[in-house]
Amino acid sequence: MTTANPEQARGRQAARVKPGPLSWYAALREALDRPLTSYYLLLGASALLLTIGVIMVLSASSVYSYQQNDGDSYAVVKRQLMWVAIGLPCAWVSSRMTHRWVRRLAWPGYFLSLVLLLLTAFLGVAINGNQNWLRLGPVVIQPAEIAKFALILWAAHVYAHKERRLDNLHQVMMPVVPGLLAATGLVVFGHDLGTALVLFAILLGMLWVVGAPARFFVVCISVVSVTAIFLASTSPERLARITNFADPFKDFHDTGWQPAHGLYALSTGGWFGQGIGASQQKWGDLPEAHTDFIFAVLGEELGLVGTLLVIALFLTIAYAALRVARETKDPFVRYATFGVVVWLLGQMIINVGMVLALLPVIGIPLPLVSYGGSSLVPTLVALGLLIGFARREPEAARALAQRRRDRSVGLSAGRVTRRGL
Repeated sequence: MTTANPEQARGRQAARVKPGPLSWYAALREALDRPLTSYYLLLGASALLLTIGVIMVLSASSVYSYQQNDGDSYAVVKRQLMWVAIGLPCAWVSSRMTHRWVRRLAWPGYFLSLVLLLLTAFLGVAINGNQNWLRLGPVVIQPAEIAKFALILWAAHVYAHKERRLDNLHQVMMPVVPGLLAATGLVVFGHDLGTALVLFAILLGMLWVVGAPARFFVVCISVVSVTAIFLASTSPERLARITNFADPFKDFHDTGWQPAHGLYALSTGGWFGQGIGASQQKWGDLPEAHTDFIFAVLGEELGLVGTLLVIALFLTIAYAALRVARETKDPFVRYATFGVVVWLLGQMIINVGMVLALLPVIGIPLPLVSYGGSSLVPTLVALGLLIGFARREPEAARALAQRRRDRSVGLSAGRVTRRGL
């Protein structure tokens, strides 16, 4: 009588187990529990969003580029590719920087962002009623986009330094709340209400993650709501946008023109879209088709499936980043990661809500997708920082080191084999 091989017995037993919903769920849980899951999710989702963004900028800007650049339909996308070529090496550098070096740049970055915002408030260039652009020689930048990332790093550094004293409300407040409010005030001075709301969302997110009391949020939200309504009332155009956003067809030929044509674009997309390059609204009917309203063109050309894919990719980035924040023991990593998630996810929600006419049109780009180097480069650097945090987690670092050792052993064995032949 022969004894069965244990491996063969296990194989036959596994073959008798029929796959079902629970086995698929277990396999998914096992995949998500691997050490490098957060690293690969961040890298893959960011790369795919960036690719979709370049394709959509090419499509959405082709008509505008042809009209504004003497028949060159690729002028805008070529500039976007230039910013991608600048942003990717910067992202790689940020992913390799140690926490110590990143924290050394926190205070200089904060003061530099304040200086740029101050220059913008008094010497900036006004576009579409907002003085939020600054001309630096041949280049025009939007300092508020850079300030978002710099302020997150600064607040994370300050809170990490005071980690053991954050049970005191005074320590929570000072100096982060006055510092962020000063930057927000400079943005409001330039009449950029949309960016100011994003900065306020970042402030609330940082306060929530360090454990500020609930009554503080109630007071802050009440004060900011009243202030936002007052500031909106000082501009007739902005007030009309806010009062008409729920029904853009009420004032179709004026303030409702852009959101109404955004809804037209989404409604004609159907399930799978008209196809890349087949948008009709980009032919002059939809203003800012390649910047603030690129999500509408994406919905028209890629349909509901495409829009859900983009939203799912943002949620994937948020999920992977929050995994890193939950698992880390470094308070700076936790606060910086959470701040970046609030920034990117909050800006995505505002942009999508704006295109769907659920929120007023306040000029917020879609991260990684909309055209613009001032938004794209800081976003890539922030994502590079998160990827670096993920790959330096202890288990992830050991898994990567083991892979490098296995690869070097495999290459050595291959060289020995070739010599033998």
